[in-house]
Amino acid sequence: MDDNKNHEGASNKRVRVWYGLLVLVLCVCVLQLFNVEVIHYQHYKAAALSDQLEQYQIPATRGLIEAQEGNSIVPIVLNQKLYTLYADPPLIKDVPKTAAKIAAITGANVNNYEMLMRTKNTQYVILAHKISSSQNSKILALQFPGIGSQGQDYRTYPNGSLASQLLGFVNNSGVGEYGLEQALNKQLAGTPGKLKAITDANGVPLAASRGNIDIQPTNGQNVVTTINLGMQAQLEQILSSEYKTTKSQGLSAIIMDPYTGQVKAMANYPSYDPSNYENVSDPSLFQNAAVDNPIEPGSTMKTLTTAAALNLGAITPNESFYDPAHWVIDGFNITDIEQDGGAREQNIASILALSLNTGATWMLMQMSNPGGTTINDKGINAWHNYMVSHFRLGQPTGIEQGYEASGFVPPANLNDPSIDLRYANTAFGQGVSLTALQELAAFNSVINGGTYYKPTLVSKFISPNGKTTNNNPKILEKNVVSSKIAPEEIPLLENVVTTYLHEGFGFMNFPSNYIVGGKTGTAQVARPTGGYYNNIFNGTYIGFVGGDKPQYTIVVYNIKPNVPGYAGSYGSQPVFADIAHMLINDGDVTPKN
Repeated sequence: MDDNKNHEGASNKRVRVWYGLLVLVLCVCVLQLFNVEVIHYQHYKAAALSDQLEQYQIPATRGLIEAQEGNSIVPIVLNQKLYTLYADPPLIKDVPKTAAKIAAITGANVNNYEMLMRTKNTQYVILAHKISSSQNSKILALQFPGIGSQGQDYRTYPNGSLASQLLGFVNNSGVGEYGLEQALNKQLAGTPGKLKAITDANGVPLAASRGNIDIQPTNGQNVVTTINLGMQAQLEQILSSEYKTTKSQGLSAIIMDPYTGQVKAMANYPSYDPSNYENVSDPSLFQNAAVDNPIEPGSTMKTLTTAAALNLGAITPNESFYDPAHWVIDGFNITDIEQDGGAREQNIASILALSLNTGATWMLMQMSNPGGTTINDKGINAWHNYMVSHFRLGQPTGIEQGYEASGFVPPANLNDPSIDLRYANTAFGQGVSLTALQELAAFNSVINGGTYYKPTLVSKFISPNGKTTNNNPKILEKNVVSSKIAPEEIPLLENVVTTYLHEGFGFMNFPSNYIVGGKTGTAQVARPTGGYYNNIFNGTYIGFVGGDKPQYTIVVYNIKPNVPGYAGSYGSQPVFADIAHMLINDGDVTPKN
């Protein structure tokens, strides 16, 4: 009996112990739940969400680029949704079969696909860019493990290669390179959105979840350019033809409105197709040479030298002087490319018409000391001031182009023992380098009455909501020269055209109810080791066409043309004539009243 009582007591004691332990465990669990659910609720909630949250970038749609065609504005750069095809090599079960099936759809090399699909130590390898929507659908329908795609907007060009170098292109990362695409990448690209979404176990966003945070993308702005598509197309045809005729190594030309700074056409030859920029083997074809390839311009510089000397009052438009046919400056002879009758009386008109280097040097002498025949500090400082401060040479113009060059103007270092010779050379366009755009913008400021307008390719911006922001003409410099200089210099440049016509250049014959003026330039090409080649030249031309006043200005740079005469007269002047005739014949120029 006592034994039973003892056994029963021991059992009850064990029950109470286990019951106590169970209560203790329950209390610990309750305390822990209280700690998690109440005290550290926000911490554990954030930790849980971080495992479920995925953040996605929502790409913005890139803005279009448009241009004027007749009375309409039409797109010249559009977007097209294409796909990047990729593989996760470890997940591909049958490489030969997968590669063969995909190659049959894309038309690509099956061996290349197999090689990519066998890439080791990676879970992401790109098989192809720019897969069409149709091809993408067919590939995804195969449901091959380890094969996926990602959509991306790519640029398309309804006009093919037209204006490619001023447009630039967008690389596979969606970033603009060269031309407008690079210069205006921020405006065109817009701002990507973000989607922070609650996902399921497979990482698929749960669109209906209240935890989603959606920041919508801001699409890029459309850019309406100043380019006239008709002019642009014909300019490119002219350059293509003259490139072959003059056996050139490169041709650039610009047509501009001198009263606004708006570029109406700008082209280079040779060029490239922006739709296939990946296949271009020579990267220099991407460059807009008209804005990023400065050269020594030669005698077209005399138009600016004349304007500076006239504005300073150092010379008058009808002034005559005795030209000795050579000057000795710092021990060096300055002569003309062709001796036009030797030492004799000349005037401002003949300096430009005969392109006298001695005449340009004489004008610098007059800036130094009117009536004198030496160059001094006064003339050097004055001419340097006009080149740099008035004509804004040696600095970018600020046009909307990637990689615009600055060019070079030699400093007015009066301690340089050869500074007189150095600056005499700049007066006729040697020893100074300019881009075609820089020279034309400076020339405009003379022809339009003294205002330097910032060159531009943009007429307006259009935001995604349709708001239009006009890109009004921007004045960078007023009173570059006095307003009286244009009516003095314009007839001098018309006389140059008439002189060439009388010398047998029949293509310089223009209808009498239009005004056409300009100046040739033939520049020796500098040797990399110093000095100049005796038989290699660049040809340039700068001029205008209009009715009662100049309506368009034109510049032509022809790199090392292989022509029978002077590079300026036979390499660039015919190009200018073709462009001027085109503008007149197409009715773009208003004739004299």
